[in-house]
Amino acid sequence: MRILFLGDVMGRAGRTAIETRLPALRDRHGVDFCIVNGENATNGMGLSPDHATGLLEAGADVVTLGDHAFDQREMMRFIETEPRVLRPLNYSKAAPGKGARVFEAAGGRRVLVAQVLGQVFMKRPFDDPFSALDATLRAATLGGAVQAAVVDIHCEATSEKMAVGHYCDGRASLVVGTHTHVPTADATILAGGTAYQTDAGMCGDYDSVIGMEKDEPLRRFLTGMPKGRFQPARGEATLSGVLVETDDRTGKAVAVRMIREGGRLEPSPG
Repeated sequence: MRILFLGDVMGRAGRTAIETRLPALRDRHGVDFCIVNGENATNGMGLSPDHATGLLEAGADVVTLGDHAFDQREMMRFIETEPRVLRPLNYSKAAPGKGARVFEAAGGRRVLVAQVLGQVFMKRPFDDPFSALDATLRAATLGGAVQAAVVDIHCEATSEKMAVGHYCDGRASLVVGTHTHVPTADATILAGGTAYQTDAGMCGDYDSVIGMEKDEPLRRFLTGMPKGRFQPARGEATLSGVLVETDDRTGKAVAVRMIREGGRLEPSPG
């Protein structure tokens, strides 16, 4: 099975890139299942129901969120009616929606998708991501109950993302980081057969400060004083992510590659 994961969709530029490029990208790479992190798709802060629907209609089979999961208040209700949108697994137990589900891909194959938030350098003390993932992966065994499993680890620290990757090695098909909006050049297959990349990058305008127009972030770095709100950059976006090919029998990864298309970043080959 070929699974495509695209990193944080950033504002209108990211949404436009998904809507215009994702269908052809799926066709060109023979993608069987696609996951998109959409937690910054609505003005850089959260995801509205309308924009979630747009990402799904463009070709995302699942949309994951993150620490901005409920910045758009309408998501509190919408996520209860749309199972293809996932909030973090280790969010408050009172939060609406689910942090992991099993979905059906082409040919009736079953794919577990789970998302967890990291704890290091994050603003809120979220629950332990490791124990949350352990229970989920035990309940949906790779190569048994599911043909593939994907974990989106949404956090700041590269060390924590790597630790989650090794913790899930052999139990997930892909562990991929989101949140920092910069693609890392470390796509690999770990010793136990799990594909891994520390950060998928963002689907947004890279002529920016992690997707935001440059003036206000620069002002705050230089003066320590805010003057206005952060606004998503609106230039042409690069789609950034990772493509993994798995063995349906074992669920393990057999190939992994970085994906970059459009915008300012050098495109990935092929």
